[in-house]
Amino acid sequence: MAKGKLNCAIDVGSTKITTLVSMVGEEDDKHHIIGASTSSSRGIRKGQIVNIDEAVDSIVESVEAAERMAGYNIGKVWVSIDGAHIISQNSQGVVAVSNQHGEIVPDDVHRVIEAARAVSLPTSSEILHVIPRSYTVDNQQGIKDPIGMTGIRMEVETHIVTASTTAVKNLSKCIGEVGCDISGMAFGGLASSLAILTDTEKELGVICLDIGGGTTDIVIYVDGAVAYSSVLPVGAKNVTNDLAIGLRISLESAEKIKLALGNFKPKDKEDEVDFSSLTLSEEIKTASYKTLVEGIIRPRLNELFQAVAAEVKKSGLAGLTPAGLVICGGGALTVGIVESAKRILGMPVRVGYPIGITGLIDEIESPAFAASVGLLKYSLLSAQSSESSFQMSHILDKFPKLGILGKVSDMLKSLLP
Repeated sequence: MAKGKLNCAIDVGSTKITTLVSMVGEEDDKHHIIGASTSSSRGIRKGQIVNIDEAVDSIVESVEAAERMAGYNIGKVWVSIDGAHIISQNSQGVVAVSNQHGEIVPDDVHRVIEAARAVSLPTSSEILHVIPRSYTVDNQQGIKDPIGMTGIRMEVETHIVTASTTAVKNLSKCIGEVGCDISGMAFGGLASSLAILTDTEKELGVICLDIGGGTTDIVIYVDGAVAYSSVLPVGAKNVTNDLAIGLRISLESAEKIKLALGNFKPKDKEDEVDFSSLTLSEEIKTASYKTLVEGIIRPRLNELFQAVAAEVKKSGLAGLTPAGLVICGGGALTVGIVESAKRILGMPVRVGYPIGITGLIDEIESPAFAASVGLLKYSLLSAQSSESSFQMSHILDKFPKLGILGKVSDMLKSLLP
């Protein structure tokens, strides 16, 4: 991707659709946000599209507002995908180093990743990401970048994320009807982790938890690389539903109260919370802080973190995350969420805010925008890896097309993406 080129990300969530437009800095590869917009999401439930026409209308609303703010037309976009259909597995690949002198070149790395990619999948699934975790060259383990090293045999451990083909096609159709081309898709939880986690946390081992409206994404890093990822079909809407039932009010009013409680600082737990400033449609004016937080919200949060604890245990990585848990997504703003997580999981917990961006950050300086900011960062990483593939292809073009060399050159070029 050329420097100074426009970059656009659309985070398609169960509660909101966020569109970000950025320019990549000339020198520092930082995203400078020039347009940001959020619209409420319709036609999407638990991360998956259930009504294409309604989903298209929601996305159009968000994209047009971002275009007006940025002053540019959006052509190509990066899109997040979510839902309980997202499944991950770890896979290994092995190849012999092709260079007769034993030096590893980008093509060897590409071939070994392709070898790891050859896993059996159901016909209804397709591969979304193949993320290299570490390389082994002639029994030397833990190599992060093997290019330029010398060896005979190279192995790679990868993390593969798969998605439902139906969900991918439905999302692609929606974006197509909006009038945009898809540059690429990324798993929402992976995108969020790129936006909020520090390199130190990834090296130590950390869990990234993106709590959206209808889904909760879990991404676990061990030794600086993704080791496990999954999606739970529960989210912050469950808390809103409980508030609506407990107070006998509409979901819109319950959402306003939930957000207001996050900003309320009681002197005493018995304090009454005044809702008169929220302009609710119902008659309710006050309610007990203790009843709302300890009686309604906390039990639901405890239930969510018990499900997260079970998922972490299932991953087999429970003792390998000393950096603890980093929570993002709109659900991270729920009152008492850090305390609940610490109590259930027994590890350090913090709320993650997007880092490494400039420009109109007042609009998006919130955990709720982690996935959309992460998508922009992911687009830059993908562009860099495709550039190296292009350079390799360009080198192969210079080979003479004679005899065996020509055939080898053609074969290598066919392997490049």
